[in-house]
Amino acid sequence: MITPTENIATSRALELYRALLTPRRIELRMLKLLRQGKISKWFSGIGQEAISVGVTLASSENDYLLPMHRNLGVFTTRNVPFYPLFCQLFGKADGFSKGRERSFHFGSMDHKIVGMISHLAAMMPVADGIALAKKLKQEDAVAISFCGDGASSEGDFHEALNLAAVWDLPSIFIIENNGYGLSTPTRQQYACEHLSDRAVGYGMHSMNIDGNDVLKVFNAIVEARKIALSGKPVLIEAKTFRMRGHEEASGTAYVPEDLFDDWSKKDPILRYEQYLESHHMHSQEDFDRIRKEVDKSFESDLKKALKSPEPEFNTENELNAVFASAPIIKTSNKSVNSSEKRFIDGIQSTLRFAFDEDEQFLMMGQDIAEYGGVFKISEGFLDRYGADRIRNTPIIESGVLGAAVGLALEGFKPVVEMQFSDFVSVGMNQIIQNIAKAHYRWTPPLNITIRLPHGGGVGAGPFHSQSPEGWFMPHAGLKIVVPGTVEDAQNLLYSALLDPNPVLYFEHKKLYRSLKEITPDKPVYEPLGKAKIQREGTDATIITYGMGVQWALDAAHSYSKEGISLEILDLRCLAPLDLEAIKATVKKTNRVLLLQEPSITMGPMSEVASLINEHCFEQLDAPVLRVAPIDTPIPFNKKLEEGYMNLANLDIQLRKLLDY
Repeated sequence: MITPTENIATSRALELYRALLTPRRIELRMLKLLRQGKISKWFSGIGQEAISVGVTLASSENDYLLPMHRNLGVFTTRNVPFYPLFCQLFGKADGFSKGRERSFHFGSMDHKIVGMISHLAAMMPVADGIALAKKLKQEDAVAISFCGDGASSEGDFHEALNLAAVWDLPSIFIIENNGYGLSTPTRQQYACEHLSDRAVGYGMHSMNIDGNDVLKVFNAIVEARKIALSGKPVLIEAKTFRMRGHEEASGTAYVPEDLFDDWSKKDPILRYEQYLESHHMHSQEDFDRIRKEVDKSFESDLKKALKSPEPEFNTENELNAVFASAPIIKTSNKSVNSSEKRFIDGIQSTLRFAFDEDEQFLMMGQDIAEYGGVFKISEGFLDRYGADRIRNTPIIESGVLGAAVGLALEGFKPVVEMQFSDFVSVGMNQIIQNIAKAHYRWTPPLNITIRLPHGGGVGAGPFHSQSPEGWFMPHAGLKIVVPGTVEDAQNLLYSALLDPNPVLYFEHKKLYRSLKEITPDKPVYEPLGKAKIQREGTDATIITYGMGVQWALDAAHSYSKEGISLEILDLRCLAPLDLEAIKATVKKTNRVLLLQEPSITMGPMSEVASLINEHCFEQLDAPVLRVAPIDTPIPFNKKLEEGYMNLANLDIQLRKLLDY
């Protein structure tokens, strides 16, 4: 029996019953449609409705909810309209993601719901970002994130809880412990008695509740909100049971039959009906009437959604959905002073300019506050902008990147510093699966700038010298910027900060203090994705970017003494890639050498070579040649590193190209 923990009015009790019954009745209908072959997949939350419904009813309309597979009740209780909801679940054109996603991999900003991705705990750091945004705005709201017992073993779970505790965020994390992570029982997933016991290690408040008692769930959230809003995040473990397979095709053969018998007696709807009978004198006749009313409430929208149009593939529409439109900004440098700057000065001054201009910018990263970052980019920023905007993080790459998503959803413009670009591998899941795909899937634009100090030549060895920019090129939704001059370091960073899309901004460590130029003191915005001719030439073109620009300029200067004119095309952005500029320079010089710092196999220039072969073959007077480091990790010793860089091959390949 449900134990009443508060006196609720009869009308309120029936409202709760209707909310509890709605996802169950929809799910039963979905299972029927699955058997009829009208839908292809379903993740059932039957038996777990009390958690979704209790949490949602107890939350404020300003609270964000970040649900998972089995949280249909979040959407129905937040009154998401049935028709687009069903279209979403059926993959139809009128769904929230226009057929680009399925099931609960979507959200609705109007309803303060941020949907999941398949990588389970990945959305928990996003809740941290949302909670931080609410805290900074001084709004009376929390972020409530759901996960299963299986996801509680993942790194993002731990990074999210730790960050929430360190930053005193108004966050509530709910573990729906239903006994199994797909088929793996909880006894094989963790050794502690309760998953909620982990909270003490993070300095969080914890609760362990009966997840099949909707009133206990409701009251736990009411209490948890007060605690979270006071500055102490809360971890709640809700004990429940999954009455069907992880998804319908997987079945339940691995579950002992007696567990189904035991938990069927604890069914949240059955228990709540018993409570209504004993405390509010409702009868089975009342329940039957409400059941018919609930069925009728969604039936017409369900039928309409089943008949609604399938999405039609249109290449232009799909490509246009990847990025939000860049702003049109007119700037002028006519009356701006100029001064000599190092590469690092150009980056630092641009950050100051943008942060002075717009208070929505904030910076997060390891050691960036008092210490000023390992390269001292943010030195003095803490005093200038305060601790709310210049935020040290624990050593968490994935967690801080996920938090950036939540902040961006709330209108902030987070700048995340990876201490070294090599460490971004720990955050690849957030960048590739979450940040890159989000806008295409359903979200508003995410203005996130990720700064990545990269590159070799400084004797830092295999874990602090890599150039991983090419890792991200296949993943639509990311803009990739790699400046090779001081002026571009300024202007392209400013452009990245103002671009509404996620931008990976690579800064070469060796250029920080070795490259100097006289440049305007005010950065200039320009749309990202335009290459630049850094030196005009007629005999051959070197196409490159980043540090390669300086190598190419040195080579061009040397060859000019022999009367050889080399053109240098600086790509500047690897995504979007400026194909028109590539085609124009090939048509002009008819000979191309591709120069990059990443190892030769599958580097960025492999894609450029393919594009030239496909679009410019008839303009070529010689094969396209490449210069790049050898295929080994980057060694530490200076002599070994010099040999790895393979720059001696630049002259060899240029001679070969010119003599062909």
